[in-house]
Amino acid sequence: MNILAFESSAKTASVALAKDGKLVGAMTVDAGLTHSEILLPMAEDLLKESKITFGDIDAYAVTTGPGSFTGIRIGVATVKGLAFGKEAQCIGISSLEGLAYNLNGLTGIFVPVMDCRRNECYTALFSSDGETIERLTPDTQMRILDLAPMLQEYPDTPIYLVGDAYDKAKSLLEPLGVPMENTPHAMRLPNAASLLLIAEKRLCDGAFCDDSTLTAVYLKPAQAERERLQREKQTQGDK
Repeated sequence: MNILAFESSAKTASVALAKDGKLVGAMTVDAGLTHSEILLPMAEDLLKESKITFGDIDAYAVTTGPGSFTGIRIGVATVKGLAFGKEAQCIGISSLEGLAYNLNGLTGIFVPVMDCRRNECYTALFSSDGETIERLTPDTQMRILDLAPMLQEYPDTPIYLVGDAYDKAKSLLEPLGVPMENTPHAMRLPNAASLLLIAEKRLCDGAFCDDSTLTAVYLKPAQAERERLQREKQTQGDK
């Protein structure tokens, strides 16, 4: 079983390949390039170096949100295009769950935080005993400060932040009496290799789809949609 994973929900672009449950290779780039420029070429280079072709891929994993609307669309569209007309299976994975799996092997409460501006973040809580990661809350958008009372419920448990809002969240939450562990920098960024761990479990459970049913998941409307709704409100107010 060959699984190719794509992570494009944030600024960082990442691809990873697993064969029969073993990580073959991974590439992560945070160089300011757009995902449309770099995501597929990264996958092509990774497969070439691994002497595997797209025709050998049995399943594709991809983050379906929340995160950057453009990045998510590019990632999902890339997987839909690669899987189209083939028997390859598709696994859509929450970008927050993928971040939580960056910390696989650690024990404590895992708190993915993806920056969505105005001191807000996309987040969810996960718990790990060092072997199994369990979801505690659904993905949501909230003020970073509102995480404080939630995390204060775990006074004797190590708490790890992970994601691109790491520094901002840590600086806001620690003064409120929420002690947190220092997450190594290499674990904070999105990593497609983490998606492979989730994808393997989903495949075993039969929790996958095909290219026609793979969809992005947004927690809030895109900017264009918000602007359209605002224009409609103004038009209705003028009547």
